[in-house]
Amino acid sequence: MKRIIIIGATSGIGLEVARCYLKAGWQVGAAGRREEELEKLRQSAPRQVFTQKIDVTREDAPLLLKQLIDQMGGMDIFLLSSGIGKQNLSLQPDIELQTATTNVAGFMRMVNAAYHYFEQKGEGHIAVISSIAGTKGLGSAPAYSATKRFQNTYIDALDQLARMNKLNISFTDIRPGFVATPLLKDDKYPLLMRAPQVALQIVKAINRKKRVLTIDWRYRIIVFFWRLIPRWLWVRLPIKNQ
Repeated sequence: MKRIIIIGATSGIGLEVARCYLKAGWQVGAAGRREEELEKLRQSAPRQVFTQKIDVTREDAPLLLKQLIDQMGGMDIFLLSSGIGKQNLSLQPDIELQTATTNVAGFMRMVNAAYHYFEQKGEGHIAVISSIAGTKGLGSAPAYSATKRFQNTYIDALDQLARMNKLNISFTDIRPGFVATPLLKDDKYPLLMRAPQVALQIVKAINRKKRVLTIDWRYRIIVFFWRLIPRWLWVRLPIKNQ
């Protein structure tokens, strides 16, 4: 039986992806901060689900990931779906710093742990949920857009590193538009997508080992035109997520 570990499996996209893999008969290692939600998922498929409370901002997170891997007897795919972010037009320092702590430090901590595990195993697949927000700097969400750009670049760098070291590690960078999840509950966003439908596209991309996927077709068009806008014009556009 194949095994996937999902960090951030207690809600939103991560939870829906976990449900997809359970339906397909996989063993799922579910990790997150909310133990009660992890237990609910475990009870839904007790023979397939293994759980571990993990906070990616804590230094013990890689050790806890290793414990989860050992519980499952190994890991074939690692999916990082934990992250935070919100609009911050007033540029409140605590919001910016918290976002960076989770989306940069926490991201590196967990992706590095997965990379080293697959390095020792000899093969594996690392998938991450980033965002279309990394395409350009968004004045309405500075830290969020900047940290998502960081994630895109970091995965590019690890892909190159793995090839330099002749490692059989695949990478998938999932870049959704706005998805109706608890992460976005405090703000208004256009073109909201439903998490179950997004999860189906993510599973398909991971199974095909697609390198980069922007979800969905509307956001692929938006990103295409965003990239054509020169910097001098972009910074003059009053782009807001509402």
